[in-house]
Amino acid sequence: MHENFTNIDWAVIIFYLGLTTWVGHKMSGHQGTIKDFFLGGRTLPWWAVSGSMIATEISALTFIGVPGIVFGLKGDWTYLQWGLGSMVARFAVAYWLVPLYYEKEIYSPYDFMGNRLGSRVKTLVTALFSAGSILGQSVRVLVTAIILREVTGMPVPACVVVIGIVAILWTLMGGMQTVIWTDVMQFCLFIFGGLLALFLLVKGLGWSEIVNLNQILVDGEALNKMKFLDLTSPFDKPELRYTLWVGLLAMPFQNFTAFGVDQLNTQRMFCCGNVKDARKAMCWSSISLVITLLMLAVGAGLFAWYQQFPPAEGLAAKFAESPNNVFPAWIVREVPVGLSGLILAGAFAAAISSLDSILAALSQTSLSVIYGQEKMEQSGQEKRMVMISRIAVLIWGIILTLAGLLLWQIYQHNEDSDLIGLAFGMVAYTYGPLMGVLLAALVPWRTSGIGLMVGTCLSILLVAYFRPELVSILEMMGAKEFAANLIESRPKLASEWFFPLNAGITFLCGYLGGLFKKN
Repeated sequence: MHENFTNIDWAVIIFYLGLTTWVGHKMSGHQGTIKDFFLGGRTLPWWAVSGSMIATEISALTFIGVPGIVFGLKGDWTYLQWGLGSMVARFAVAYWLVPLYYEKEIYSPYDFMGNRLGSRVKTLVTALFSAGSILGQSVRVLVTAIILREVTGMPVPACVVVIGIVAILWTLMGGMQTVIWTDVMQFCLFIFGGLLALFLLVKGLGWSEIVNLNQILVDGEALNKMKFLDLTSPFDKPELRYTLWVGLLAMPFQNFTAFGVDQLNTQRMFCCGNVKDARKAMCWSSISLVITLLMLAVGAGLFAWYQQFPPAEGLAAKFAESPNNVFPAWIVREVPVGLSGLILAGAFAAAISSLDSILAALSQTSLSVIYGQEKMEQSGQEKRMVMISRIAVLIWGIILTLAGLLLWQIYQHNEDSDLIGLAFGMVAYTYGPLMGVLLAALVPWRTSGIGLMVGTCLSILLVAYFRPELVSILEMMGAKEFAANLIESRPKLASEWFFPLNAGITFLCGYLGGLFKKN
């Protein structure tokens, strides 16, 4: 595939990345204090913060993974149902959590939970966030590395290392100011890339032909690959993830945690100067659903394209290996020279921008636990703390790169090539417990920190039992027979149900522990 990527495309990529770096540096401003480095001095406009949230949420994972979902043999538009829960959650965060978070000068939701439940709970939720971030963001590293492999021919491990180095450098350059303004550029380019791809597909085939070609027969069964509603009961098929019930009952918990508890998004919200602007940024980020719809249409177009123009044998084998290869292959083969480089540059830059965001968030939360907010803001220590923050970014960048390399090994043993499902599966380990602890901080009832820790451990073990990662690790360690027995013994359940389930388990354990807590 990389043989179709011309020198002009490479020149466009290098120019765009250089331009993004220069703009980010110019917009970074003075990074003299911790507040400047981590919160952009709380001076950023709400529309830039909202665009940054969307760019982080979409990233290369959605840009490549969503068309791959539709292109898959039985793929369709039912992923869109998750957007319903997403919108409900964002408005709940905006009108319920945001005012609470802005009552005091805090840097993260973990400061809020620590103030209400104690320092041990703050350490617990910070550890959960750190683990979940490494698990979830390593998927973003992997999907970007897969794209980079296809257009360069380099092995995936080398691509992972390159991405990690660039993400570290971008974060060190200017903190959250740089992160947000470069995100705004990615947001604009993502929309341009998606619209351009859809325009070329419709121009080449016609929309009516795309719709017709997405009505197919598989084993005598009629399939509509543009179907967007699935009412299958979770009691009949609990393993199905793209259903209306998952979207309405499970995903609000995931999105409430993602936008109200995960520092990756809340750190952006804290960059706004007041509650009103933070609320606007959160609510308007819901338009990411439009971009998801756009990429679903691109996926339908790609499926129709390769029905009309069947790929060569080698390319067909690549598509059979993983549908995530389809969109990058089409871009380098069918998009005009130069424009293909621009689209892929946007995918690289957006993915790296998501990664530098998480490095800033990990650095801030870990230092908050180690030093405490008061010491971090101590007069006369500004330059020292900014330097320590940069060291923390470097350490977390190395850890994230190593996690990406490990995930590549696991991914090769996993038959499920759905990168979107993999990303949500990774955060299933930690999002439920985070939500449970937040509920404990919000309700007036007494809870126990030890109980919350017990609930967290039970939740993580439960997810590990159902998820495929444990099986893959056991197989890599040579315990194939034990792994096979584990697969046969466990029931099937979509990972998304662990968001509400584990939130309930964690909160219940904390509440029960609080009943026995001494005054």
